[in-house]
Amino acid sequence: MATVATSAALHHALVLDRQELAQGVVLLGFDAPELVRVTRPGQFIMAIPPSGERAATALGIYEAGGNRASVMFFVVGKRTAELASLGVGDRIALFGPLGNGFTIDRSRNTAIVAGGVGIASVLLPAQALLRAGARVRLYYGARTAGLLVDRERFAREGCEVLVSTDDASMGHAGYVSDLLAQTDDPPDLILACGPTPMLRAVARVAQEMNVPAQLSLEETFGCGVGGCWGCVVPLVRTSEQSPSFPPAERDGSDVVYARVCREGPVFWAHELRW
Repeated sequence: MATVATSAALHHALVLDRQELAQGVVLLGFDAPELVRVTRPGQFIMAIPPSGERAATALGIYEAGGNRASVMFFVVGKRTAELASLGVGDRIALFGPLGNGFTIDRSRNTAIVAGGVGIASVLLPAQALLRAGARVRLYYGARTAGLLVDRERFAREGCEVLVSTDDASMGHAGYVSDLLAQTDDPPDLILACGPTPMLRAVARVAQEMNVPAQLSLEETFGCGVGGCWGCVVPLVRTSEQSPSFPPAERDGSDVVYARVCREGPVFWAHELRW
């Protein structure tokens, strides 16, 4: 998996629809045909709050088809609250698509693991895999059943959906990574997006299964384009995703620091050195 040449541009988009999927979970749809045309599964955008008084927010691209793209997010602060206040007919500036996205072209039996709002980054790869004839199982975890948003959408698309909740209100009681570990039919590829502790656990399960895993890391970005170096993660130097700047020192460490927003957000689990 290598860093993808950027097709990012500024898109002035019209809000087409707004849904509150659960308390504090918002889905916004935009008229953004040029964004849709160049989006790859797993990429993200920087959404610029209309007031211009706050920094842009990184959001995974949830849907991208026809003229419509969408994002899904939790309302957790002033920036997301401003975005959540938008209604049909409002306009917003979106910069993207950004990041490398998932590499999915060879899998025939894929497990997708999503924790919380990590679900917002995995619909597009699930759809692409299903179109290619792959079997897709979604392992979806949340704090409580009410936050397992849009799981029916994945089932309609053709995914096998297995769920877990921290409070035992639906499905497996406990961590979604434990649900993955219990399978008696290991996949040939794992894709995951969610909180860092979940991703670490998925990486351990993948290693035990001897299955390659791609992890989409969650991070708060300062710029979203790699300029500030505020979102780095340790990565093995031999990775195709290793940045060329700053240059590695001869006989130096075998670890370099990659930017989640630029070289990622998706990395091979076995190449991360957390």
